[in-house]
Amino acid sequence: MSVIYVLLTISIIVAIIFFTAFIYSVKNGQYDDSYTPSVRMLFEDELVTDTPKVVKTNENKSIQLNKE
Repeated sequence: MSVIYVLLTISIIVAIIFFTAFIYSVKNGQYDDSYTPSVRMLFEDELVTDTPKVVKTNENKSIQLNKE
């Protein structure tokens, strides 16, 4: 029965060490993505325009809508 307590204690200590190493690596930028921003310009995205939308009314008049 004492072997279970020893193994449980060792496993908790190892888990705390791995958790501490994970937190340390996240705070130091280990998981920051430095590759994707350099190739982002190669991906084809939809073109975003800043032109206002024009809606036609029933009287054949155009109304300009401002962007919200």
